[in-house]
Amino acid sequence: MAKQKSGTPATTALDRAGISYQLHPYDHADDEVHFGEEAAAKLGVDPAVIFKTLVVDTGSGLAVGVVPVAGQLDLKAMAGALSVKKVAMADPAAATRSSGYVLGGISPIGQRTALPTIVDSSAAGLASVMVSAGRRGLQVRLAPADLVSVTGARYADIGR
Repeated sequence: MAKQKSGTPATTALDRAGISYQLHPYDHADDEVHFGEEAAAKLGVDPAVIFKTLVVDTGSGLAVGVVPVAGQLDLKAMAGALSVKKVAMADPAAATRSSGYVLGGISPIGQRTALPTIVDSSAAGLASVMVSAGRRGLQVRLAPADLVSVTGARYADIGR
């Protein structure tokens, strides 16, 4: 996989870290709100390898959960992984402010504010995963270990 420039903070962070990745652009439909499912369908990729980035509120700050688009974030498991009592989905405006990305284009990589990040452990067994590259209509494929490394994340069973 060769490095490619796209001009997003995510790819800039990957380039700076010397991480190999591949970009996968697709035509995003403006009326589409199921961003991960749209990416899987338009790219012809198994939804189990495309991961969505979800920002949660711990009550004392924000955190990021990265789970397959084919599943959901288990909020109780996410709270356990973060060692807090409970988490709730973050207010969309807070998620966009913190990340610097628009909804549907939030990447776990290169966020404006570095947040505690948990990647679902299902990613660890895959050769590669895809996440948003920082804008709607653009995914980045990379090794799960590289995703964990560049985001400072750790694995936990947070998906269902």
